[in-house]
Amino acid sequence: MKAEQIIRAIEAEQLKTDLPQIYVGDSVRVGVRIREAGKERTQPYEGVVIAMRNGGINETITVRRVFQGVGVERVFLVHSPRIESIKILRRGKARRAKLYYLRDRVGKATRIKQRFDRPI
Repeated sequence: MKAEQIIRAIEAEQLKTDLPQIYVGDSVRVGVRIREAGKERTQPYEGVVIAMRNGGINETITVRRVFQGVGVERVFLVHSPRIESIKILRRGKARRAKLYYLRDRVGKATRIKQRFDRPI
C-alpha cells in the first residue's frame, strides 16, 4: 500500500484546480500549446464534448468538430501541461453519457439543445 500512496501523492501534485465543470454535450474551446520553430503558441480547438473517460489524473475528453466538411475528433488529457485552458462556450442538453451517434449525422442534425440550468 505504501507504493500506491506515493503514486497518489505524486498524481495529486499534477492535478489542475482551475478547470471548469465539464459535461458531455457542452461546446468548449480548448487552448492547446503548440511548439513551432522553437516558439510556443496557443492554438484553440473548438467543438462539442462527445465523451468523457476515466477520472483523476487520467481524465480525458473527446471533442468533435466539423472542419471543411470532415468530422474531426481529438482526445485531450484534461490535466496535461499541453492544455493551457478549457473554456465552456455553451451548455448542451444530453441524455446519454456518450454522443457517438453524432458521427452519423450531418448539418443541422448535429445540433444539441442548449441547457440553461447549469452556469457557464
